[in-house]
Amino acid sequence: MPAKELTGSCMDCKDADAVLTTRNRSLCGPCYQVFLEHKVYRRMERYRKYPDPGSPSYRLLLPLSLGVSSSSLLRMLDTGMNRQLAKNARTSYTIEIIAIEPFTHAYDEALYTKRFEAARETFSKYTFNRIPLHSIFDYVPNMTEAMREYVGSQFKDDTSRSNEERLAAFRGANSTATSKADLDNVLFTQLVVGYAKQTGCESILWADSDTSLAAKTLAGAAKGRGAALTWQVSDAMSPWGVRFDFPCRDISKPELALYESVSPDLSDIVIPDEPLSENILTKNLSIDELMLRYVTTQGEKYPGVMANVSRTANKLDSYSSLDSTICSLCSAIVDNVKGNETGITVASQFSVQKPQFCYGCTRSRPEIDS
Repeated sequence: MPAKELTGSCMDCKDADAVLTTRNRSLCGPCYQVFLEHKVYRRMERYRKYPDPGSPSYRLLLPLSLGVSSSSLLRMLDTGMNRQLAKNARTSYTIEIIAIEPFTHAYDEALYTKRFEAARETFSKYTFNRIPLHSIFDYVPNMTEAMREYVGSQFKDDTSRSNEERLAAFRGANSTATSKADLDNVLFTQLVVGYAKQTGCESILWADSDTSLAAKTLAGAAKGRGAALTWQVSDAMSPWGVRFDFPCRDISKPELALYESVSPDLSDIVIPDEPLSENILTKNLSIDELMLRYVTTQGEKYPGVMANVSRTANKLDSYSSLDSTICSLCSAIVDNVKGNETGITVASQFSVQKPQFCYGCTRSRPEIDS
C-alpha cells in the first residue's frame, strides 16, 4: 500500500514523530528505512551465509539505472554490508555496479554523468562501471550472427561502421512500438548477463519492485514470452547459468519513492522518472508501456492484487534439459515453436548452429510485424 504523510508518534521507536504511514504502520524516517530494508535482507538470505573458509565471497552484480528503485536497493544493500562489517569485519558477498547508459530516449548526458559520479562517491567501496548498449558486441559473442538472422535478408550489417551505428540500424529494423520495446529489453538483458559472465558474477540483483514485476508478468504473457517468466520475474537460475534475484519484489514502487524521500544521501543520485503523459494515443504505446500504466494506476486502488501477480509468478517452476532447444536471441526454450524442430540446444549452445528463435522473438521479428 502506498505510504502517506501522517502526524503522531512512531509505532516502532515510540520516540520520534511519525512522518508517514504504510501498511497501517505510522513510522518515522529511520524506522521506515529499517522496515523496507528488512524485506530486502530476507530476500538476500541465500547470500548472507558466509562461504567456507578460504572460499571467495559471493560476487553479485547490480544494474544501476539511477532511478529510484535501483538507487534505493543499492543503499539498502550497502546498509546491510556495513552491518556485516561492523559485526564480523568481513562480508559474505561483494557487489559490482554496472550502469547501462540510457538508450530508449534522449537524455541529459551531463546530468546523468553528475548523478553517476555522485553514486560512485557515496558508495565508494564498490566497483562501478558505465557502458553503452552497443558494447553488447564485446560481451555477447554470438550477437552478430543472431542479429542478422533475426532481421532477415532485408538487413545488411555493415561491419565497417561503428558498433553504435550497427546497433542503431538493427534496432531501427522493427516498425511497431511493441517489437521495438521487446527487442530493447532483450538486448539490455543480454548485455547485463554478458557483463556478469565476463566479470565472474554468479547472480544479478535486479531492482524491480512488485509494481514492475506485475507489469512484466502481464506484458510477457501478452507478448508470447510466458515460458520465460520463470526467470524473467522469478528468483531462479537463468538459461545463461547466472542466477536472477529480485530483492525488492515485496516492495511497491511508491514505497521505494518514500524510502528515497527519507534518505537524504539519495537526493543527489536519483534521476526522477518522467511523469506518465495522459495525452498519448494507445496505439503508439508498446505492450510493456500499457501494462506498466495499468499496474501503476490500478496498483494504487488494489495494491494487494498487483502484489499477488508477482508472488504467483515467482512460484512458477521452469523446465529445461540438455536437449532443450534455446532461442538464439533471448535464450528462452523454443521447443514449443512450430518449425523449430532443429536448433541450438543447451548442450551445444557454443557450437556452430543455425540460429532459431522462440515464440516471443518470432512474433517480434520484422517479417511478421503487423
